[in-house]
Order: sequence, then C-alpha cells, then structure tokens
Amino acid sequence: MANTAPKIAEEERQEAPNVIDRKAEALVTKIRKSAHFIAFTGAGVSTSAGIPDFRGPTGVWTLRAQGKQHTSKVNTLQAIPTLTHMALVELHARGILKYLISQNCDGLHRKSGIPPDSISELHGNNNREYCRDCGKEYIRDFRAVASYEKTVRDHRTGRKCARCGGVLLDSIINFGESLFAEPLQRARDHAAKADLCLVLGSSLTVSPANEMPETVGSRRGATLAICNLQTTPVDKLAGLRVFSKTDDLMVRVMEKLDIPIPPFVLRRLLVVKLETVGDERYRLTVTGVDVDGTPVSYLQSVKLEHNRRVVRSEPFAISFRGALEPGAELRITLEFMGHYGEPNLDIVQHYDKEALAESVYLLEYSPQNGEWATTRKERLELAA
Repeated sequence: MANTAPKIAEEERQEAPNVIDRKAEALVTKIRKSAHFIAFTGAGVSTSAGIPDFRGPTGVWTLRAQGKQHTSKVNTLQAIPTLTHMALVELHARGILKYLISQNCDGLHRKSGIPPDSISELHGNNNREYCRDCGKEYIRDFRAVASYEKTVRDHRTGRKCARCGGVLLDSIINFGESLFAEPLQRARDHAAKADLCLVLGSSLTVSPANEMPETVGSRRGATLAICNLQTTPVDKLAGLRVFSKTDDLMVRVMEKLDIPIPPFVLRRLLVVKLETVGDERYRLTVTGVDVDGTPVSYLQSVKLEHNRRVVRSEPFAISFRGALEPGAELRITLEFMGHYGEPNLDIVQHYDKEALAESVYLLEYSPQNGEWATTRKERLELAA
C-alpha cells in the first residue's frame, strides 16, 4: 500500500560530494540542451524546512508502522521554502523550467512564487479550498482542511463560498480517492512533451503520480534524472541517478548554471477599493488576491485611521462618513496572520473623485530582515 511503510526504513544513501558534483555537471549539460524541462517533487524537497517525509528513517509512515506518532518541529504555515524550492522558482522565471509537478500538500511551492498555472499539485494543498457548487477557489493563510470528525471522505471545511454561498471543500486527496482531473491532465501533457524530467525527493511509489516520471524515462530521446536518498521503483529507467539531499544537488546545479538562488520573499497582492455610496458616505474594501485573481486570506484585521471600528473578519469593509477633498489621504493599518512574525503595515490610499477608486499594492516581506516593502501598481495584472 502506498500509505504504509516497513518498521525499518530502507537505509538512506548519501553519495560523496565529488560524486554529487560530477552528477550535477552532467545534469546541467542536459538542462542546457533541453527543450522542455520539467521537475517532479516529493516530500524530500521540504525536509530541510523542518517538514517530515514519509518513508525515511523518521518518516510519518515509518513511525506509524512502529506505533509511534511523528511530532513535527515546524508548522507548515511557518516553514520557509527551501533552497530547492527557490532554485525551481528561479529556473521557471528564466524560462528554463517549463512545468512543475508536485505530490506535496504543504503549500511551499505556491508560497515560494511558482505561478498557479505552472504547477500541478496532484495531491492538493493544505491552504487551498474550493466551492462544491461553483468551483471558486480560495487560498488561506491557515490550514483550510476538514476536521474529519466523521470520515476522511467528508471534505467540508465548515466555510461557505463568498460568491454563491455553496459549501467549501478542502483540496486534499486522500488514499483511494481520484485526483483532480485538470491538474492531472496538465501534468500528463507536460510529461508527454518533456525531454528531461528531474525527480527531487520522491520515492515514486504513489500512483498515478509516479506515472509521469515513468512516462519520460520510458521514452526514447528523453532523460529521467532522479535525486532521492532511497531507491525508487523507477530507478532502472533513470539516465542519471543521484543519492543526495535535494538542496545539496540544486545548490551545485545553480552554481554551475551561474544562476543565483534568490532568497525567499513573502509576496502579497492587496486590492483597496473606495466607493461613494451616498452623500458624503463611503465604503472602503480591502481584499487579498493571488496572481490569478483567486481570493487569498492573509489578514487578521483592518483599521482605518480616525475610525473607531476594527474589522476582524472577511469581507474587510469599512463604511464611514465625511467630506473628502481630492487628494485626501486614508491611512489603513493591516494586521497579518503573522506566521513569519510580520509586523503591522500602514498603507495610504489617496481619494480621487475622478479616477478609478481601486488600487493594487504589491506587499513584499523579507523574513531575513523583518521588513515590508510596498509597491503601488497601476492595475491587477492577472496571470493566465
């Protein structure tokens, strides 16, 4: 069974640094020649962020087989994307990596900056839920998963769709359930076109996800490269096999490509809308969105200066009265979920009676220095 493991895990192998270096050079040669390079990731890409894998010596399934419970050192909401995550982001941004397929549910790939149309999260995302009736998606800065008080087949999160009022369901695929058709088909389409597939940190034992690397490895003229500490059932198809931690390999690959790995920056898009609803009456609405327009919940509260009310739940809408002169400043204080210790942020919205009353802000937070950077954009440019 895919959701089980032996009590004694297979030994993890770590090849010598010079061997990894030589294989990184071989991989770089293949990347440079590739016309359609894709990556396939598993739990091993997140272990250096403190998130456990499944079949390693201290993996979730291994400990379960031993009658033990795994206690993670890091909450997935507080985990920082790893060097591997950020390397893949940069390779994609430069057009080198064409597509990413992932088995992970921890949400780190999306948080790292991979666009939603460039990744298939085959097994779901702990932070994504969707409407059962209209299909509208929502990204949350909290675990948007069902409590499973009745059954793991009950995916209701307890929230309702803001658009149609329908029941919201989590996006997690449990064992025995079918994968979502659209991301699965996109993954298959890219695997069919790929001339290079790099597997990072996956045991390749879960079907049908493991069919994508196998598709590439079985095709003449295409190369399957696998980086994992344990063996996989698909190793025999690999043209390049690396026994290494994914970060160790990807750091070398990026150095040989002469491409710096960017630091992780938490990016948020914020839409501020100011409407006139009557004579000297206004409504201010603050909304988080993703790059494709999907609503994102990352705020705890919103406060307008000189207004006593603090809005602590969505929709973040504040009604107020007064005479606003052109150019009047509205100072808005944002309080975040704070998983990375983000401090409150003040933004200033200017009132312009003649112009469009909607502004878009790019908010960038660096966990390294604990500071926000704010950029006002002309409009919300949605990704495809």
